[in-house]
Amino acid sequence: MAQAFIGFGGNVGDTRQIITDAIVCLALRCELTITAKSCFYQSAPVDALGGDYINAVVEIDTELSPYGLLHVCQAIEQQFGRERPYANAPRTLDLDILFFEGVTQNETNLILPHPRIIERSFVLLPLLEIAPDFFDPQFGELKAHLPKVAHQRIEKLSCRNCNCGENTVYSQSVQ
Repeated sequence: MAQAFIGFGGNVGDTRQIITDAIVCLALRCELTITAKSCFYQSAPVDALGGDYINAVVEIDTELSPYGLLHVCQAIEQQFGRERPYANAPRTLDLDILFFEGVTQNETNLILPHPRIIERSFVLLPLLEIAPDFFDPQFGELKAHLPKVAHQRIEKLSCRNCNCGENTVYSQSVQ
């Protein structure tokens, strides 16, 4: 079994419900087990158009290869009406493999770890919520990159299925 982290996001439709349902679809796969799920975060688009995004990250253990997991993620995106009319277009659902244990690759269809993790608060914050001491050989300790994204507007949303507590707005004061 390999450990992997998958980022979920979208900004078209009832995104919170779409992501919830997509996580359920992922959990129904016999080749993997979801071991942790972050709360939802609402963030301003980064290098993209449209309204605010809703994002979350899940940690899984999987028997799949990286490309097998990519295929599963893309099938779930399709199930929820993902269209790709142009780069960074608004979307119903986007699933990104952020990390895959023991795999570093730079191929056209799949780059691991995801190359823009340390540039996006909507990835760093939910990932660090479920793996606060995450370390990657390429990026180092992920929490060290938080000051670089402190200018990005993001809000942790309260929900009933995680220990979110009150809404927290992350800003320049992120430590």
